[in-house]
Amino acid sequence: MGRTSFRFVSQALASLSLLLASPLAADEFRSPSLTALRVDWRAALDQLRTEINGRPQVAGDFIFVPRRSVPRYDPRAMPALVQLNAVSSQFFTGIARSAVPVLLPFDAAAYLEAQRNGTPSSVSLSRYQADFNPVDMFDAGPAGYSAAFSFEPGAGDGMPSRTFAKPVEVQITGSALVYDIADPAGGKGEPVKPLAAIYPDLRRFIREGYVRYAFSRFGVAYVVSIQCLDSVAKPRRLACKEAYPVAERFLKALHVAGGQRMRPLMDVASDITDRPMERSVDFSYRPSGDIIPNTGYRKQGGHPDVMAYAQIRFPLEKAPAFVHSQSYAKRDKNEGPTAYPWRDNFCESRSFEVWQCGGGYGHQGEDIRAADCPPQSDGRDPCDPKQRGVVAVRDAIVIRASKDQAATLEINSRTEHVRFRYMHMNPQTMNADGLLNGRIVAEGEKIGVVSNYLDHPAGTSMHLHFDVQVFTRDGWIWVSPYVTLVSAYERLIRARGREIGPEIAGTAQPVAHALPEDVVKPDQREGSSSEEN
Repeated sequence: MGRTSFRFVSQALASLSLLLASPLAADEFRSPSLTALRVDWRAALDQLRTEINGRPQVAGDFIFVPRRSVPRYDPRAMPALVQLNAVSSQFFTGIARSAVPVLLPFDAAAYLEAQRNGTPSSVSLSRYQADFNPVDMFDAGPAGYSAAFSFEPGAGDGMPSRTFAKPVEVQITGSALVYDIADPAGGKGEPVKPLAAIYPDLRRFIREGYVRYAFSRFGVAYVVSIQCLDSVAKPRRLACKEAYPVAERFLKALHVAGGQRMRPLMDVASDITDRPMERSVDFSYRPSGDIIPNTGYRKQGGHPDVMAYAQIRFPLEKAPAFVHSQSYAKRDKNEGPTAYPWRDNFCESRSFEVWQCGGGYGHQGEDIRAADCPPQSDGRDPCDPKQRGVVAVRDAIVIRASKDQAATLEINSRTEHVRFRYMHMNPQTMNADGLLNGRIVAEGEKIGVVSNYLDHPAGTSMHLHFDVQVFTRDGWIWVSPYVTLVSAYERLIRARGREIGPEIAGTAQPVAHALPEDVVKPDQREGSSSEEN
């Protein structure tokens, strides 16, 4: 076992031992632990040199001799990367902010050579991106970067014909931060022989509705993914087997496109989360994992998890608000949709893959409902139930194409790499408000209103679906947002809630931790995922 693997496993076992020795109190929450990967910038520079040298006309323009008179983490210490960032930033805004080497299907050397030979700047960027369209979304920061590209039907020489009639979206994330979650389905996959020489540790697998290609390079974790269904191809439904050649074309086209050496990140230890001291006289909640009986996949129970995965602003503008099932509310006779106590609905039965849920399928997040409008008897303006504000939970970048029913906020910092997804707001309204790829929002900024959109207006009940994904070596993985929301709500109302209800089967996960590599893990299920109900 290498030094890095030994350190990683030792930390995990130490965390577990500490927790066994000091169990959490019943109503305490914890923050997650994260492992910071060490980036090998010298290896990235060597790969860039090899790529640049393949274009003799421009190779001499790049300086690969480090300037030893500048501090180690000064960008001038690696002038070739500074030069590369200057070229790439024309198309990938902020690429120099990435603290990991940015791999993209962009051949900067070919682009520069074409410019030197007089190729008009109006020539499509796809020419230098293996026929992938210009980037749809790009975000770079202290934890790494994320990007999304699309590939048109019929594009690319030598590509097989396919049934799916729409562009295929390909996502890539490279991160120096990975969340340490006890994931029995993690680390699996099959090798891809045509790519083995390029990516020796590459593994392909289908997980939570995406075919994923995970690999490491320069000490960094990278995952390329395409949303698909492991089923028969149809014109409006991408089959994973039709996604394979698109993803593999993408992987073959990856070049070092930018990034900048920075101070190494530090591991983030799990800790008990601060909560208000004052007790609320009203707010109460049932335990994490205590879903309505028999509403889980094949009547299985929920997933107890006392992890507050991030400290966030509550996503509804005002209290009171209520976390309750919107699909099985009629079964919960004692607790209405706008009443305390809250009740967890993560892992309710759905057709979506969620590794934490029993059987591997369930509701990917939590449904939140605003309070009913109170009667107005004092002459104040009446409450409008269709104007309950939804706000950004953190300062973040928006991930959303104009046709998406969901808006995702991504946090990319030295201590977090996490995503929050909002659903059921009207896409046309979000478009009009500019809630689209690349927009920066501030914590507490109003980004919409609670609505009932699902494929069409009035397609579901009036509520907000909210979920959380964290980055792991398997890519972006859904985790239970219930305790994260409880913690956020307590800060909103400035009082601590009261956990009530009977003991539930299972033990809450007191801390996310990695499993040692020699632990036998059950086979993962392959399934499908799409937008939530």
